[in-house]
Amino acid sequence: MSRLPLGLVVGIGVALIAAGAVLADNPSKETIARTAAGNARAKKEVLRHADLGKGWSGRFVKPDLTSTLPCSYHPKQSDLVLIGAAETRWDKSVVEVDSEAEVLRTAAMVGRDWQRSVVARQVMPCLRQTFKKALGPKATDISISRVAFPHLTKYTRAFRFRAKLKSATGLVPIESDFVVLGAGRNEMSLTLTGLAATRASLRADELRLARVLGHRIQS
Repeated sequence: MSRLPLGLVVGIGVALIAAGAVLADNPSKETIARTAAGNARAKKEVLRHADLGKGWSGRFVKPDLTSTLPCSYHPKQSDLVLIGAAETRWDKSVVEVDSEAEVLRTAAMVGRDWQRSVVARQVMPCLRQTFKKALGPKATDISISRVAFPHLTKYTRAFRFRAKLKSATGLVPIESDFVVLGAGRNEMSLTLTGLAATRASLRADELRLARVLGHRIQS
């Protein structure tokens, strides 16, 4: 299997990033008021080719600020203002990496959004439901858990998604790690997805790239 159907998985982590389209048909959406300065800031924070090294291909993609998750949790966002956003996506054989940066108008907004959209008790059940629905009937042994991760920024949290996908050759175990970082007016997500057999390299890349992003959003 030279390449995984990872498009089903990558968007799950991205959808959680604290400022944007978090958690399902929210009737209290944040205000989108992107500025040139805000977009430029976000663009500087996301992963670039030089951060990943040889063998990777990818590009900037348009951030989806309208994504929703199929669950019943609707955190308040009407008091949030998004002024910048950027996203890049990279792949190498059976691994995909996605990075997304969002800039809010004030640091206080980031703190409020973190409490509602990342650490609230309703988030885990919502992500579990979303992951299951995204993978569909071809997946089994689906799980999500919070995992320990170095405290690289003021706000840091990591999640791990696991599943087995049905293929012509049998069940293929996959893993997707999702790291959310926040500091100042900045929020960022990092998602790495690949075969479970590549978990050692996934973990090494995850920590290395998270350190790059953590330094970048605090500079």
